[in-house]
Amino acid sequence: MQQRMVVTQRDCKARRVPSGQIQVIPEGEFVNLTQDLGGNYTVTWQGNMLRIDGTDADALGRKPQVLAFDTPPDDKIIEAQVWQALETIFDPEIPINLVALGLIYEVSVDQHSHVVTIQMTLTAPGCGMGPVLVSDVEYRVAMVPNVKQVKVDLVFDPPWSRERMSEEALLEAGLFF
Repeated sequence: MQQRMVVTQRDCKARRVPSGQIQVIPEGEFVNLTQDLGGNYTVTWQGNMLRIDGTDADALGRKPQVLAFDTPPDDKIIEAQVWQALETIFDPEIPINLVALGLIYEVSVDQHSHVVTIQMTLTAPGCGMGPVLVSDVEYRVAMVPNVKQVKVDLVFDPPWSRERMSEEALLEAGLFF
């Protein structure tokens, strides 16, 4: 993608790369759009590299990704919706979702406290985008109805390997032979 200067159409939450720290880019600011990958956008603004979630793409004058979940009739969290949200999160360097990559090890839902705990890993323990991916998971899973808190535990045992990838992910990455 060729870099492109755009003006923010509204205040927009963004996450600093690589720390994942949230900050707000005000409406009317010039940002340099440097990457559009996996439904998220990477911009530079005031000397910082930031990641804008695809659900906030309208702030960049683009069509936003819509995550729509049916609200349960009770106050329960539907675990399938958590997995659905996780499937919308893509590795920032490989346009394959985290579930298909095999990075999500476990999802635990505490219906009493409305907390979702996710055990996940990274393709490499020293991955510099780890904090951004954790922030992506927290942001998207928090959109599931009745979720009040998302806790992400990064684990490296067992270590990730390509055997954890789905067949579709292996095909897309060109690793299936």
